Amino acid sequence: MKNKLISERLKPFKKEIKTLFQKIEEFDRIVIYRHNKPDYDALGTQLGLYEFLKTNYPKKEVHFVGDDSVSLTGQCFRKMEILDDSWFNKPFLAIFVDTSQSDRVGLTSEFESFKKATYSIKIDHHPNVDPYGDLQIIDTEMSAAGELVADILIQSGKEISKEAASELYKAIVGDSGRFLYDSVVPSTFETAKILLQKGLDLSKIYAEMYNQKLSDLEITAYVLKNYHVTKHGVAYYVLDDAALQKFHLPPERGKDNVNVFAHFDGIHAWCSITEDKQKGEWRVSIRSAKKSIEEVAMRHHGGGHAQASGCKIKSFDEVKDLLEDLDNLFA
Repeated sequence: MKNKLISERLKPFKKEIKTLFQKIEEFDRIVIYRHNKPDYDALGTQLGLYEFLKTNYPKKEVHFVGDDSVSLTGQCFRKMEILDDSWFNKPFLAIFVDTSQSDRVGLTSEFESFKKATYSIKIDHHPNVDPYGDLQIIDTEMSAAGELVADILIQSGKEISKEAASELYKAIVGDSGRFLYDSVVPSTFETAKILLQKGLDLSKIYAEMYNQKLSDLEITAYVLKNYHVTKHGVAYYVLDDAALQKFHLPPERGKDNVNVFAHFDGIHAWCSITEDKQKGEWRVSIRSAKKSIEEVAMRHHGGGHAQASGCKIKSFDEVKDLLEDLDNLFA
């Protein structure tokens, strides 16, 4: 049974969604892509869509590809598939989720393979700065790509298995900051409710998403001893290469403690600043309680969402400029 609240939200994409299912019906071979260095939303949306397609189209050959996450794969999500290059020489449908720019598609091999797609579809909730794909379904007001995909699948009237619902729920929880961001609206909770009704074990899901090792306490302790707060309430911590080596931490995990500062009076935004010595850059993850920090991130070669953005900066001097821009935002 279709949901009125969700149906109203999807109304602008009625034609595109019809084409989406027509193409799914048309192709016997389908590959689902997402962005590299994946987060909860990228992995959950990708795997949730995969489970849905396998349930409703069991005779089709469906695959999911990309790089594994250093922290999420194996704990919260399964490992990615590896397809031989020859697989992509026959006709196939490519579906991209949570990937705003085509050059962020998976690994180098996946980036090359998607160019061979017979037909491609982009489903995303980021600004459409790179309008790649033959068909695009973009809603920047969705809290997560997982929410957009879940709504599309719910309104299809087809079966959503417990496995598919679980993956999509993780995607929504991860990208909405556990339903804390302003992008969460009444229909977001409606979507979550419908997914929960598939028999999800919330204790198991949250344990997979957020349980940490005892050794991670040492990293959190280091962050709490070495954080800074700017004049107008921007909290930040820096993990240079020496700190990463000390804790045997890959740069991808530098942002793990960014939300430690999320609920303190006087702190309006918070960010992690992590050195990636191999790539010669600094990775910055930024979060905000109220004001949009997206434009600041965009000015520094990044982007994202109003309350959750990031960027990659080549020199630490520019990191100082970024912090100044963020501080001025709350002056």
